[in-house]
Amino acid sequence: MDISTLLGIIIGFGALILGFILEGGHVSSLFLLPPAIIVFGGTFGAVFASFPLKEMKKLSTWLKIAFTDKSYGTLEAYETLIRFAEKARREGLLSLEQELEEVEDRFTRQGMQLVIDGTDPDITREILESNIAVMEKRHKVGISVFEAAGGYSPTLGIIGTVMGLVHVLGNLTDPDSLSKSIAGAFLATLYGVAFANLLYLPIATKLKQKDKIEVASMEMIMDGILSIQAGENPSILKEKLKTHLGNIMEPANSRNE
Repeated sequence: MDISTLLGIIIGFGALILGFILEGGHVSSLFLLPPAIIVFGGTFGAVFASFPLKEMKKLSTWLKIAFTDKSYGTLEAYETLIRFAEKARREGLLSLEQELEEVEDRFTRQGMQLVIDGTDPDITREILESNIAVMEKRHKVGISVFEAAGGYSPTLGIIGTVMGLVHVLGNLTDPDSLSKSIAGAFLATLYGVAFANLLYLPIATKLKQKDKIEVASMEMIMDGILSIQAGENPSILKEKLKTHLGNIMEPANSRNE
């Protein structure tokens, strides 16, 4: 579990509810079905209309990425690249082929296989950069979905409020239902703004952060692979990868798939 994601959402909504209670409000008055249907139903409807269905089927996967703390395998990749560089220096690139089966990371394995096969360095770089670009494009869809939800939600909240006020103005002769109708109208705006800023947009930001870390990890691996192909001294490679490693490990130490 990615504790920061869950903890942040709990703190955010908890602060809103606690502040409401301290002002003398009752928690039960924050929960009404009609405005919830308008805001949440309208938001998800707008999001589904904005993206292909095949992409929306990945919604659970994106949520899992945002709320799960998975290992990037960055340290393992660093150690593997150093070991490969040292062995290639002693025994040649072809000696690495036997060890590729033990490499779990697909990106590292693919890149090293290109090197062992004698692929031109420019082509090797082009293929690896293409893999990174495809991954970024895939991640951007999930980010865009939650950013879209964060944009639609406040607007649907305003629409819900207007609809509620229309209902209020149409029933001014019924004082008993007036206060409940007004509360329901303004709850729609509360739902729209609160969920946009405490759920949808934070998840989009978390997905962005994890995407950047994974890209940085893959760029480190690519740099190491190309250095091995160029026959660089393992000591120089080690210092070069340490620079990458420091930048990656400072913000986080996990990797999403």
